[in-house]
Amino acid sequence: MRRPRTFTALEELGRQRLSRHFEMRNFMTSEIANIHGIPNFPDDPDLALAAGRMLAEHCLDPLVETFGPIDIRSAYRHPEMNDFGSKLTPQKCARNEANYAHHIWDIRDAKGRMGACVTVGIPWFALQYNRGRDWRDLAWWLYDHLDFQEVYFFPKHAVFNITWREDYRQQRILSYARPMGTLVKPGLTPDPDRATRYSDFPPFRGIKYPEVPGAPE
Repeated sequence: MRRPRTFTALEELGRQRLSRHFEMRNFMTSEIANIHGIPNFPDDPDLALAAGRMLAEHCLDPLVETFGPIDIRSAYRHPEMNDFGSKLTPQKCARNEANYAHHIWDIRDAKGRMGACVTVGIPWFALQYNRGRDWRDLAWWLYDHLDFQEVYFFPKHAVFNITWREDYRQQRILSYARPMGTLVKPGLTPDPDRATRYSDFPPFRGIKYPEVPGAPE
């Protein structure tokens, strides 16, 4: 698929289905792009779609099917838009090289790996976090249930970045929310009692949806 040059082509790109619950259009909205008039759609749609499908299938669909609707914040970023955001005050984006195979889905990282990142909020958990619940309860659940490369928590509403990346050799969770720092990474032993922290969470992928007649089992 070529980079969209017309409204019809962009509409077609936006309607590309990534997973059961998401289309590409769910990931191209940006306040920076909207306010400053910077187009925010990929130069390499095929790579962006491939990376986005892996992120949606491995990380986002399981969230929806466990917790219900989720909030999609910053997701795909065009390099021009990301570079502009990296120079804003306060800074809103990391430099481009740090965002390849991260928020910039259509450029591989320095190791040649495909990847994608999205900023996610879970309303079911945010309501509890805003009343004092520890973000680490959700972090350990993510660690035990999802196939991600990195998660990074933020203080507001326990929103977090979640990154899927191919051929990764490590899984880590970090946080700007207190207590700040690294929760787990290679070389750090995960909390052996971590499951008790999320024992009241809903069953994994426990939400049932209507069956589609004729769909394969």
